Amino acid sequence: MDRAIVFDVDGTLAETEETHRKAFNRAFEGAGLEWHWDQALYTQLLEVTGGKERIRYFVESFGGQGVPAAMPDEFIRTLHAAKTLAYTEMVSGGDVPLRPGIRELIADAQSLGFRLAIATTTTPANVDALLRATMGGDEAFEVICAGDSVANKKPAPDVYELALAELELPPAACVAIEDSRNGLLSSVAAGIPTVVTPGIYTSGHNFEEAALVIDDLAASDFQEIYRLTAPAG
Repeated sequence: MDRAIVFDVDGTLAETEETHRKAFNRAFEGAGLEWHWDQALYTQLLEVTGGKERIRYFVESFGGQGVPAAMPDEFIRTLHAAKTLAYTEMVSGGDVPLRPGIRELIADAQSLGFRLAIATTTTPANVDALLRATMGGDEAFEVICAGDSVANKKPAPDVYELALAELELPPAACVAIEDSRNGLLSSVAAGIPTVVTPGIYTSGHNFEEAALVIDDLAASDFQEIYRLTAPAG
């Protein structure tokens, strides 16, 4: 058997989005900005994937003030770095557990010989912090594609296509686990059958392209996930 499960991270492995929101606000305060992203606003901002891209979208679409006109790119990079530091500190403190059922799915899939990978738009530092805090490290995952490893972020298929290339597997030999519409569009565009487990910020999304939608992964039969893959070769 040569099959793989490819996991998204934020909202999928763990309900991290609320921690991200708080980390953004901590970075804004540290930079002296009078910005505050509440849950309603953050729900809208999540339509854009990538932290730096999200900040830029906020500035351009919601009138965020305080970005220097002469060097907006550098300012946004610095602000996002401060947010990443705040986030990793919060995650490393044990504030964010894995979602129910994720640990069991990973262990069960490994016992059956599935290869595991990650395809996410969040930064490598965020992934590392979460995996260290919840799993003791990243040893379970053979391939980790994260952050700016590709030019175009979700909903573009690039990060999943990179994961497939590194796994050296065809899309049909894999199944993706996602929680959002942008993630679903990304994996489906790469040709990968996709299981969606909606999170607190994505429960209202349209998941019509999903092969399977599971509201409670902890109560699911993992075999229905495995059946979506076809062994390579």
